[in-house]
Amino acid sequence: MLGRPDPKAPLLDGIEALEQVLAEHPDEPVIAAIVANAHMDIGWAWRGTGWEVEVPARNREAFAAHFDRAADILIEHDARGENCPMLAAADCALITGRGGSPREVVSRYETWIELDPHNARAFRAMGTHLLPRWHGSYERLELEARRAAGRTYDLWGTGAYAWVMFDAIAQDSAACARLDLDFFLDGLNDILKRTNDQHTVNLLAAYCTNTMGATPTGHDETDYIRIQIAAAADEIVREHLTELHPMLWAHAARGFDNGLRVRCADKFAASGHADALRYLNQLFRRELATGKSVVFTQDGPELQSF
Repeated sequence: MLGRPDPKAPLLDGIEALEQVLAEHPDEPVIAAIVANAHMDIGWAWRGTGWEVEVPARNREAFAAHFDRAADILIEHDARGENCPMLAAADCALITGRGGSPREVVSRYETWIELDPHNARAFRAMGTHLLPRWHGSYERLELEARRAAGRTYDLWGTGAYAWVMFDAIAQDSAACARLDLDFFLDGLNDILKRTNDQHTVNLLAAYCTNTMGATPTGHDETDYIRIQIAAAADEIVREHLTELHPMLWAHAARGFDNGLRVRCADKFAASGHADALRYLNQLFRRELATGKSVVFTQDGPELQSF
């Protein structure tokens, strides 16, 4: 989809107001990150998500102008020196939008991860941007996933490998086919051992069944990997699920596309709720067939007789 802002939209009013706030607080790193991110968001709105050759010259110029302004803002700050993960995340967004070598991209993400190691989004975004379509290669993706696991072993166990690969293998069949499956599944288990909150449990369960368990790709090696990952959802649900987060299930069914246009949040959530119930009915079909009901408690799913 190409970027086509509403012709009636007051395109500059909002960003000019943010620039005024920045001018009043030039030394505040969080404000700098917010304004820089706003410029980058506007840039992507102009560019859209199409291939470079499909983007009109005017849109490319607007994209570049907003990213140049974001760069001017961020160059005045040092994420590590100011201990500001938000700045580090903005630096990553900047380099992945403007382009950079794999080494430069990894360096930016390492700073973000160092400042905010509990944030899975940093690992996931790095994996996506190390795909060949962005700024990396399959070999570099595998290398950096393993390096991330080694650097953060005390915190995540082998979980960082799974986080780095999480979106990359969902988006790219070749990356999926090359996955170290056992290492990835061990990583999912380590994540759940260390972060057993229900957001993460729902995220992983929905990812396994709704993202990786979706329609086959037609590539045997890729589909084998996806089937094995989808099967991991059973244990995640039986051992860890105590509540349902429909939005995560809906988002997982659409590949966690951050550019997705959701016209009605209620309908979107309802679709996720329906997906989850279909999966749960299938998972517990034998128990349900005996006339029992499945009740999710603080200790996980329990079987109860009517």
